[in-house]
Amino acid sequence: METQILIGLEIHVALATKTKMFCSCSTAFGHPANTQVCPVCLALPGSLPVLNRRAVELGLIAALALDAEVYPSMQFERKNYHYPDLPKGYQISQLGAPMAERGRMTFTGDEGQEETVRIRRAHLEEDAGKSLHTAEGTLLDFNRCGVPLVEIVTEPDLHTPGSTRVFLEDLRELLHRTGVSEVRMEEGELRCDVNINLVAPQGGTEISEVKNLGSFRGVERALKYEVARHREAAKRGDRLRHETRHWDEDRGVTVAARTKEESHDYRYFPDPDLPTVTLDRPWVHKIRSSIPERPRDRKLRLEKEYGLSRYDAEVLVGDGDLADFFEEMASRGADPKTAANWVMGDISGYLNAHGVRLGELPVTPTDLVRLLQMIDADQISGKIAKDVWLIMAGEGGSPDEIVQQRGLGQISDDSLLEDLVSEVIAENPDVVGQYLGGKVKAMGFLVGQIMAKTQGKANPQLVNAKLKDALEKIQGRR
Repeated sequence: METQILIGLEIHVALATKTKMFCSCSTAFGHPANTQVCPVCLALPGSLPVLNRRAVELGLIAALALDAEVYPSMQFERKNYHYPDLPKGYQISQLGAPMAERGRMTFTGDEGQEETVRIRRAHLEEDAGKSLHTAEGTLLDFNRCGVPLVEIVTEPDLHTPGSTRVFLEDLRELLHRTGVSEVRMEEGELRCDVNINLVAPQGGTEISEVKNLGSFRGVERALKYEVARHREAAKRGDRLRHETRHWDEDRGVTVAARTKEESHDYRYFPDPDLPTVTLDRPWVHKIRSSIPERPRDRKLRLEKEYGLSRYDAEVLVGDGDLADFFEEMASRGADPKTAANWVMGDISGYLNAHGVRLGELPVTPTDLVRLLQMIDADQISGKIAKDVWLIMAGEGGSPDEIVQQRGLGQISDDSLLEDLVSEVIAENPDVVGQYLGGKVKAMGFLVGQIMAKTQGKANPQLVNAKLKDALEKIQGRR
């Protein structure tokens, strides 16, 4: 018998609302400490919460995108615990009557296998503040108090650190694509607690939880460490404590924090200031019908509809904006494979190099389709097209205007190209001799010389044809 690794996740996602869950304070990131607070999120006496309708709507989108069962009503409860960054002394969350349960998400694991993770529940809650540990002591910033979260809890259906990372990456793309969250991990908009248990032949080890992991790399590394720690304990026949641990990124280890709490430790009870929320069926149906195509479904469709490879489809869908741009190009007649290569290569490379988003470029899919048409019509070479693209991306303008204004049109004049061929042959007798002696690759050098003389504007097909014809004539005279 082999040991089996069971991994479950508790994923906290900040919803893309402008205001907090129960008050009108801004959720904007990066403002000076304690400048986005009010009596409600500071829990001052007499303040009362008012539920943010948009937060409920975004939470429903998340639940429905995960194929979860949405209930007719939900109840907010108080989760009682005492941390310095929790001014109420409790967190408003959901336990007994959450928004949704029993969902699922299918993805392709780290080794290409199809896996399905069951979603135990999806519920709404508010975020806590932030403790800042400094040389002067621990400082508290309450700007984040009350930021709306959807918590997604999975069943322990994951079995490797690598697949766990892939699942989270796919989930992040799903939540971003459906507009639930911007999921900027550097701003704490997606944080993850991982629960791990190793079931061994002799009875296994107890579950441990690693809290507040803020990067996919951190999740994978922490899980690898915990898997090794559990396996060592199993070999010794030890039983590990049921505990909460923290990940030390610098040291690459997890460290014990406290004995793991159970739900009864938090003494949940219904929040008396918030009534039961009825989720209107027509409203839920309207939200369901508005959810865009899921990333996984889109990958499969791109493969089938456009004949793309799995890799190409995954790269495109990994950035929904790139996939949209590609599909718009294909709908306007561009060859799908050529369009995909340009979007994944030149466009993506430009975005990464300049740190901009696709929507910020002064280039439309129609512009790029026209550029490809100019290549097919031998109006410009592929090399010149790359230069035109850079001008389009940096300065704007149509490809026709740029080619005309800058004199970048392809040279296809027969007499001019024949003169250039004769000139290059006369300048390079040694290379010509090598070609005539059987070194076929020497012709590439001669073509390069012609292209250099025309600054890449010469029609490469015509250049090759005329050069070969001229060399064959010389061969015939020998």
